[in-house]
Amino acid sequence: MRRPGLLLSLTLTLSLLQSAALAESPGEVFVLTVDDAITTATGDYVDRVIRLAETQRAEAAVILLDTPGGYVDTTLKIMETLENSSIPVIVYIWPRGGMAASAGTMITLAASAAAMAPRTTIGAAHPVAAGDAEIDPVSVEKLVNVLVEHTGVFAARRGQEAVDWVERAIRESATANEEEALELGLIDLIADDLDDLLTRLDGRTVPLGVGQTTLNTAGASVRSVPMSAIEGLLSALINPNIAFILVALGIQLILVEVQVPGGWVAGFLGAVCLALAAYAMRVLPLNWLGLVLLCISFALFTLDLRNPGIEALTFAGVATLIAGALMLFNTGFVSPYGKISVPLVVVTGLVIGGLAAFVVGAGLSVQRLRPATGADSLIGRQGVVKAPLDPAGTVWIAGEEWTASAEEPPVVPGDRVEVVAVEGLRLLVKRAEPESSSGEE
Repeated sequence: MRRPGLLLSLTLTLSLLQSAALAESPGEVFVLTVDDAITTATGDYVDRVIRLAETQRAEAAVILLDTPGGYVDTTLKIMETLENSSIPVIVYIWPRGGMAASAGTMITLAASAAAMAPRTTIGAAHPVAAGDAEIDPVSVEKLVNVLVEHTGVFAARRGQEAVDWVERAIRESATANEEEALELGLIDLIADDLDDLLTRLDGRTVPLGVGQTTLNTAGASVRSVPMSAIEGLLSALINPNIAFILVALGIQLILVEVQVPGGWVAGFLGAVCLALAAYAMRVLPLNWLGLVLLCISFALFTLDLRNPGIEALTFAGVATLIAGALMLFNTGFVSPYGKISVPLVVVTGLVIGGLAAFVVGAGLSVQRLRPATGADSLIGRQGVVKAPLDPAGTVWIAGEEWTASAEEPPVVPGDRVEVVAVEGLRLLVKRAEPESSSGEE
């Protein structure tokens, strides 16, 4: 009678021990890498991975952050995602020499825990205008005040010194290295690498939306989740060099479609290139004068194609294209997205100019050729008179018998003649030079 009770006790004991072991064992940590400008693709990527980590009941999510800044709207969306996550999100400014500038600063302060690798930087969060938009001082002040207040809410969890520094970072573009950030309370620790980070965060209590949670990250399995193909593509587009190539290629393909109508491939690909470029230019600091100069350059190439022989149009097109490209993303302030490559611009301009010159040269060569078909192809051909030309008769030319009239009649049968004009179905001929032996009968 005691055996059933003993088995039940053993089962309950084993179950409790198993539950305790599972509770103490480290879980899984999801890792995502943000190593470029903050764009809408970045926001989608962060949201997707954190949602995935939540469904998998991960211990935490770690964002490896190295960014020069980015779009304010996307940054605010990411901050909201971090605040409402059901699992702790840790921001690690990494690798060595990296930074969390501008938008990256705000994202770091919104995390449950934050750390920096040696020789990294945080700060310079003063907002700048995207594109060539002119923002009046009142609007700038309003935006700065909103960002100071909003980011200060997150920084308040780290103490008054952090709140005061955040205001300086947004209003005055203040920066801090990892040692200064730790002293100010902006981060929790300085970690050499990801393993060091997870080990030293273990056991810490961190804020989690409403409430707190204790991290169990030592020895946790790491699951890296890269960007999807679409997210990677959209993120890569936010690059001045790629955007320039897309604009140049898109306009060129559209012009090809206009010059050679009837197809659809060139026009379709050109429209796709311009659509992708438009996505990039929503974020990049676009200078409209540069874009206008690019359009003018391709208009000059088109005029050269329609009016071959005017070499100045090609040279003007190349010069205008290079000038426009160099101005395309130059708006008078340092862009976090980098600068367009001067060698790339020059090479692209020379290649497009060379192609235009080649096409124009080929067109001129074709124009100089004698027509190979039709009645006009007979001009300059020689043949033999069959019936007397006095002034009209018949001649044998190009393997056919033609009605012909002589410029200086009469011309007797057997004489050689040369076609000088075609009038409907009648040829106008003249006596051929005696020494000429060209032509065919």
